[in-house]
Amino acid sequence: MEIMKQTDEIRVETEEEAKALIEDFKQKALENGYEIASYSSTKKEKKSKGEVIAEWWIVKIVKKW
Repeated sequence: MEIMKQTDEIRVETEEEAKALIEDFKQKALENGYEIASYSSTKKEKKSKGEVIAEWWIVKIVKKW
């Protein structure tokens, strides 16, 4: 049995952290023998009575071997 594709979703607090995480995965891809098939980052917000009370980013990375 062999893993062919893996999708990771990771929560971070800021856009800068999201960008750094993606770059980190790109660097590790060379070392660990996989390629990044796709990646994205999405801003999420929690609202209460129309006001934003929390925000975070979801980073989605698809790795292929």
